[in-house]
Amino acid sequence: MNPFLATGLTFAAAIAWLRLMDFFAQKGWIESRLSRKIIHIGTGPIFVLCWLMFPDIWYARYLAMLVPLLITVQFTLVGLGIMKDDASVKSMSRTGDRREILRGPLYYGIMFVLVTIFFWKENPIGIVALMMMCGGDGVADVIGRRFKSAKLPHSPEKSVAGSLGVFFGGWILSALVLLAYVYAGVFPAPVSAYLLPLTVVAVVGMLVESLPFKDIDNITVTLASVIVGWFVF
Repeated sequence: MNPFLATGLTFAAAIAWLRLMDFFAQKGWIESRLSRKIIHIGTGPIFVLCWLMFPDIWYARYLAMLVPLLITVQFTLVGLGIMKDDASVKSMSRTGDRREILRGPLYYGIMFVLVTIFFWKENPIGIVALMMMCGGDGVADVIGRRFKSAKLPHSPEKSVAGSLGVFFGGWILSALVLLAYVYAGVFPAPVSAYLLPLTVVAVVGMLVESLPFKDIDNITVTLASVIVGWFVF
């Protein structure tokens, strides 16, 4: 596909997904906390699967990178109060405070920009790292709140159920995206060849997410997954 057309379609898909969640949250059909996590979980796979539309030319990654970059700039302007977007604030924040966008959502976008530039679709490292951030960290909050379980002794605000959500959410989402890439012929090895390395990354991602750090899981989980992935893939 023409790379500029692919960029336009990727941007359209991402905006459509975000605006759909904004609409649901503004209508009150889903609570703000849940819409925030649905955006967190779903945006990444949509973006990474759209990479498959781009041709193998050197500047394709930079065109694709423009999508999360422009969206992140928009969120930053909204978080700073320079741009008004009540729907985004309602869907992206826990309490309705626009300044919350300058933490988790901002770090989320930055990670996507960096991983797209440095890893692209040349190997599974970046893809798995992003899916651990989306499926792992995103699912942790949803599962942790839906299922009562013991709190982690080293991190009282987090639970065993949430940590298991990180592992299984990140593992399953990564496996599904890797399957799509293998099926598309981008990665030559069978999916089974990636499952053991993926499991190692998921375990490390789970352990890192369990640490008692607030609002920086999007950075720590992604970076830890990249580092471990560099050695196991």
